[in-house]
Order: sequence, then C-alpha cells, then structure tokens
Amino acid sequence: MSSLLIRGGTVVNADLSRRADVLVADGTIREVAPNLEASDKTETIDAGGCLVMPGGIDPHTHLEYPFMGTRTSEDFFTGTSAAVAGGTTMVIDFVIPDAGQSPIDAYSVWRARAEKSAADYGFHVAITWWDDSVREAMGTLVGELGINSFKHFMAYKGSIMVDDAVLIRSFERARELGALCLVHAENGDLVAHAQAALLGKGIKGPIGHALSRPPEVEAEAAHRAIRIAQVLGAPLYIVHNSCAQSLAALERARHEGQRVFAEVLAGHLLIDDSVYRSDSWDFAAAHVMSPPFRSREHQAALWRGLETGLLHTTATDHACFCAEQKRMGRDDFTLIPNGTGSIEDRMHVLWHHGVNAGRLTENEFVAVTSANAARIFNVYPRKGSVSVGADADIVVWDPQRERLISSKTHHQKVDINLFEGMVVRGVNVVTMSRGHVVFREGQLLTEVGAGQFVPRPPFAPVNASLQRKRMASALDEVT
Repeated sequence: MSSLLIRGGTVVNADLSRRADVLVADGTIREVAPNLEASDKTETIDAGGCLVMPGGIDPHTHLEYPFMGTRTSEDFFTGTSAAVAGGTTMVIDFVIPDAGQSPIDAYSVWRARAEKSAADYGFHVAITWWDDSVREAMGTLVGELGINSFKHFMAYKGSIMVDDAVLIRSFERARELGALCLVHAENGDLVAHAQAALLGKGIKGPIGHALSRPPEVEAEAAHRAIRIAQVLGAPLYIVHNSCAQSLAALERARHEGQRVFAEVLAGHLLIDDSVYRSDSWDFAAAHVMSPPFRSREHQAALWRGLETGLLHTTATDHACFCAEQKRMGRDDFTLIPNGTGSIEDRMHVLWHHGVNAGRLTENEFVAVTSANAARIFNVYPRKGSVSVGADADIVVWDPQRERLISSKTHHQKVDINLFEGMVVRGVNVVTMSRGHVVFREGQLLTEVGAGQFVPRPPFAPVNASLQRKRMASALDEVT
C-alpha cells in the first residue's frame, strides 16, 4: 500500500481550519489528526508554514471544443495539466451536441477526448434541440452515465441557442430526473439585432462585441430563465454572471425563496471593458468572450455578490483561442471566436484579490473555489474536502510565496494570459491528484490518462414532489 504524509500544515476546509497532519493511502485520505506517525515506507511532505486545502474544482471549462469554425487550443491533457499547476484538481467540462445530434453520441465523443486527462473530470451536457429522443437521452445520461446537470444556451442565435419552448421541456424533464439546469443567460435575439445594427454602422472591431452584449441583454435572459424555473419548480444554476443587473435578478429570486445558484468567472472579477478599446486589435480580440468584460462598477457588484454568498462558485469558462484563430474575425467582430483562458490562474488571483484584500476568509476561499461546486454538483465530500474517506485531491499552499503571472511561463496552451504581469502572493507549492503528486515546486509531473471520469449521481429518484424536497436538502448547505 503506497502512503504519503503531509506534515506540519494547517488544514483548511470550507467550515473550519485546524492544525493537523494528513495521511494519504491508495488515493484517499485515511487520517486527519495532529502528530501522525509515518512508517519507513511513507513519503513525507513538509507543510510547515503552509495551508493544506482541497484541490480546486472548476465547474466551467471548454477543452478541445469545436466552436465558431475552429477548435479551442487546449486539449484535455494540456488543460488539466495547467489546472493542477494552479491548484485545480477537477474540471467539469461541457458536452455540446450539434443540432440533431444524439446527446448520447455527443457524450461518447467527449468521453473519448477526455481519456487523455491528467486530472479528474466530469461533464455537463448541453440541450441544443428537442424531440422525444432527447427526452429519453436525458434519462439515460442521468440514470446510467453519471450526468446530473444540463446546460442551455440562451445565446448564439442560429447555432446552439434554444428558445423558451426547449427550456420549458428540458427544465421539466431535468426536474423529474433530479438533475440541475444550467443556463448561459444572454438574449440571443437581442444580440443578433445589435450585431447587425453595429455592422451596418461600420463598427467591425472587437469593441462591437462588447457593445452588442450590454448588461441588459444578460439581465433579461437571467430573469426569464429564473421565472421559467420558478413556474416549473426546477432548481437553476446561472453560469458566468457578469453584471449588477443579473445579480439583482438573482437576489430577488432568492429573497422569494427560489433555489437559484450562481457562478462568477475570475476574469469578470478583475478585467474591465477598457481592454476592448486597446489600440492593438489582437489584444482587444484576445478578450472577446461572452458575456464580455464589464465596467469596474459591475466588478464591484460581483465582488459584493461573492462576499455575501449571492454568488456561490468561481470558474473560468476556459476556452482558449490563439491570436491566429482570433483573426478569423479581423473584418467582422461576430466571427471572432468567443473565449479566454485562466484555468491555471483562478486560484491564485482569487486568493490574492480575495483573501489578501480582506474580501474572503481562507474558509470562504475554499468554499467558492471547491466545496460549493462539489456540493452543488453532488460529489461532496468525496471532492471539495480534506476529510477521511475523501479523494486525496490536495494542495499545499504557501500564503507568503509570490508568483509573477505571464504567458511566457504559464502552462496553458495559448499565447496570451488575461492576468499578464500580475504579481500574486499565495501560491500552491504541491498539488496532489488522487494521492499522486502532479505538481511540485514549479514542476509539472502529470501523466496522460491519469485522470478519471467522476460520475455524479442525481439528487433524487423520479418522483417530482419527493425529489424537490430531497434536492433542496442536499443543496441546503450551500445556501
């Protein structure tokens, strides 16, 4: 039996911190207690002066994803390797079927792509069209294939956008199955209208992207999805909230007792819309993503939402496109592939600008980077916790060490870094995935295919009234 002892650190979970050693054997945590003894065959990691925390969970990534005439530059091996370099030990990616494609067939394609992963992973499955076969596929995905969440794009008209009729049918089916509904909240019809109007005025550069997706476009869709979910009694998770108006819709819904969960991206907390006014077309285009980066007033609102618990999780929406790919939209901003990357830097920038700035406690940091996602997506305490019986996905974090973030040194497979030149204090010095050291003192030690698919069970059997009660209970700790 292989074993490893992390000695001398402070264990930090979402609920409490305490001085303790951590004994790991065969991929799981066996003991968490002070002054544990190691055998001669036990490897020891000195965590003196450091914090020992659960590895991060990024609930929103797009690795090896064909999109807008190209494919994200990061595959599942490079992406998960970059993730562990930054302290994230599990990602939840997205299976996105083409219109008319069976969700089961698409799931098989994504599972094959992910076999090269260096760290653990799960999937959300997008509902991009509807008929009875999709309804049946959702049942198979939940009942047999380890999926408990379904994504709905309210944007990207003419591609993967779905209308309200699909939302209604899919939300209702997900509720029956004990699955969670996710939405990308932007009014795709309004976006398409604004895009055409801007192009008609000769606005073709990246600034047009931001102008075509004002906060009101996001807020309307968020409000609409919330009300549809309310009528159907379906719990809802809204991805990448980026503006104060969206938060207002969330706050109103939660005040009324509705079960709505919300995510914010590290980039939206720290990057403002001035990037789209850069004199460099390549620089501005590198920041084209949806929703776009907002003004600093919206950033302040997002931080308040994270501090007060209105926003539950932090993610990246990691979808990398290199400069040459972005140039596909050189003469038309609507053709610039949407996406940015920060899978390696999420934990570092959130610690520096959250914990160091006094916005988050160390326990709240664990909650918003790991534990809340594990609870919401039903893998807690196997993931998101340094506790006996949990998977040994662990980071040893030095709160005093500094790191300069740069595209010259990052492990992400993209030629720009959102946080270029930022110096952060608080760095992971060791990352463990299922008990294996995959990053140590700046050196990646990942292996192709070492990561495993993590099935996520539904919240309840197929019984709508009973299911709602049990799902509420399972998610109550987060709220």
